[in-house]
Amino acid sequence: MKILQILPELNSGGVERGTLELGQYLIEKGHESVVVSNGGPMVEQLENEGSRHIKLPVHKKHISSLKQVFALRKLFLDEAFDIIHLRSRMPAWLAIIACKLMPKDRRPKIVTTFHGFYSVNMYSAIMAKGAQVICVSESVKKYVLKYYTGQTKGPLTVVHRGIDPDFFQYGFQPDAEWLNQWHQTHAHFSKKFLITLPGRITSWKGHMDFIEIIKFLKEDGIPVHGIFVGDAHPTKTRFYDRLLAQIENFKLDDDFTFLGHRKDVREIMAVSDLVVSCSTIPEAFGRVSLEALSMGKPVFAYAHGGVEEQLNVLFPEGKIEPNKKSTMRLKIRDFYNASVKSKPIENTEFTLEETNSSVLEIYKKVIQ
Repeated sequence: MKILQILPELNSGGVERGTLELGQYLIEKGHESVVVSNGGPMVEQLENEGSRHIKLPVHKKHISSLKQVFALRKLFLDEAFDIIHLRSRMPAWLAIIACKLMPKDRRPKIVTTFHGFYSVNMYSAIMAKGAQVICVSESVKKYVLKYYTGQTKGPLTVVHRGIDPDFFQYGFQPDAEWLNQWHQTHAHFSKKFLITLPGRITSWKGHMDFIEIIKFLKEDGIPVHGIFVGDAHPTKTRFYDRLLAQIENFKLDDDFTFLGHRKDVREIMAVSDLVVSCSTIPEAFGRVSLEALSMGKPVFAYAHGGVEEQLNVLFPEGKIEPNKKSTMRLKIRDFYNASVKSKPIENTEFTLEETNSSVLEIYKKVIQ
């Protein structure tokens, strides 16, 4: 098969990573993989793994983007793709309009993916127009059924996102060189109970809740230290300043470390005692929590969205009623005091192989 995936850009993020992973899988299975986007730093990796990239400015949410419809129509006619997989709303609008301008017998089959809880409006409804609609979690499927009843063109199929179990290996430990550097740089972590919150610094990720939870745990006499992994968007620095002010207000300056953007998140989670997810609104899936769980690292999280689905399978003990800081405190305190620490079971369900093979089967079904 000849498959085209379309998304706005190839900078960073879960959608982009999933696009690359699927492209590599398609190549390994003998299919042809093409990606259209406005480009970005991940293009080099995409092409090194065998996919072809075509740069088109399909990323702008502006009326001027309609000019790309004719470029896409020509591309579709020239390349004769079997499947076009739409992963974002603006490119989806452009691609579907381009297809409608083609002769019916030459139109490719359309597959769409709901990657999130999109705002409910006509603009978002385009993602329901695939011959097959993929939802990245049961939570997203319920959302689509609730708000887009009667608007979906094809059936809805849940395909959970997956990770590489060889990279996020159960029981993974960093190598000696990394550990040595870590201990030298963070000697003050010695004998501390390390709790890590990975995620970009933005209000809905629950960083403010995390600060209060650490405060509570210190009041319980636990030698806890909170680690933030992730940076603040340039337009969100005001919230970052609020976090610093709250830490100072609670007199917890020595009890938190901001590590910023890191490429060794796997290693940091591996040396943490546990990982938390305090997202105050549901995440469509929540990949980083799955990465921690897959390494056998306990994750305590507000149980909603895709993260709840992961915990149901891998670590039910980590489920916390959403936005209940006091419950999170008690669960972590009990975990700390337990003589035998509970651990997640090994992840055999949320894997890249399972994800990509499921998508490939959808492609085959749509063509048939």
